Amino acid sequence: MSLPQFKLLRPRTLEEALALLAKHVDRADAGVRIVAGGTDLIPSMRQKLFEPQYVLDIRQIAELKGIREQQGSGVEIGALTSLTTIEHSDLLRRRYPVLTEAAATVASPLLRNMGTIGGNICLDTRCLWYNQSLTWRKGCGFCIKKDGNLCHVAPGGAKCWAAFSGDTPPALLCLNAEIEIASPSGLRRMPLRDFYTGDGVNYRKLQPNELVTRVFLPESSADYRGVYRKLRVRGSIDYPLAGVAVVMKRSNGHIADARVAVTAVNPAPFLVKGAGELLKGRVLDEDLAQAAGDLAAKTAKPLTTSALTPEYRREMIRVFTKRAILQAAQERN
Repeated sequence: MSLPQFKLLRPRTLEEALALLAKHVDRADAGVRIVAGGTDLIPSMRQKLFEPQYVLDIRQIAELKGIREQQGSGVEIGALTSLTTIEHSDLLRRRYPVLTEAAATVASPLLRNMGTIGGNICLDTRCLWYNQSLTWRKGCGFCIKKDGNLCHVAPGGAKCWAAFSGDTPPALLCLNAEIEIASPSGLRRMPLRDFYTGDGVNYRKLQPNELVTRVFLPESSADYRGVYRKLRVRGSIDYPLAGVAVVMKRSNGHIADARVAVTAVNPAPFLVKGAGELLKGRVLDEDLAQAAGDLAAKTAKPLTTSALTPEYRREMIRVFTKRAILQAAQERN
């Protein structure tokens, strides 16, 4: 499948990039699309999911790259920092290990060299009925997410259930990460947990003239033990069909604090409500880990958005949560 015709724009600074976005914003999706690593956008353009007149290539904006430790206030990561850089960062592996573990599971080494943390945060939602060629989608009458008004996953409903399938966001949610968003009117900062809407179409709170520019990991979340578990058909390349991130701190044999987050089974990644309260102050055993797994499985709402059944994916959330919690309790940072 060939790419649609477009004009490539290559800004060298954030200011220039924002000016170009503002210039083409009125054209909405048909106007401009942002490419960083291109590992998700380019295949989608080949499938005619996006046919922009302009593609804004932001890879040359040096100020949006790199990992910087902020003394006493955590770590700042530029949105264009590659997933490979995050995977191999000694600083992140030592202080925020759940993030390096999640980054290491994304796709393959080649794609991690290209893909960025900002791109993984902003990843488009996916569905068996959406991520197909134009001819295939036309034969099915299209869907709510693209060109149609029918949801093949939940017929009769008005909501799109395409699943969010990024690997690093659940790890970032466990770390209470915040993101910086730039627009022509200035910068704003928000918790990552407030960035996602839970709707498969308008899945993030990002305006067409805005860019995610930085990720902030707070000092208060440093030095937690961390584990990420991912379900996929193949051992590499594939997006997660279910994913679980866990962070934990222990003190005197008890769990001092813990957080659990899930991806790929809902239109948004999310923290499992009540998991921290269930685990905090307790001595971990198989029954407690199982109870946390049951809680995560109850929260997950997978539908037929992938080749694996919803029932299997929900069960694997239960299994992965239990395993990740037990492993996190044994990890030594």
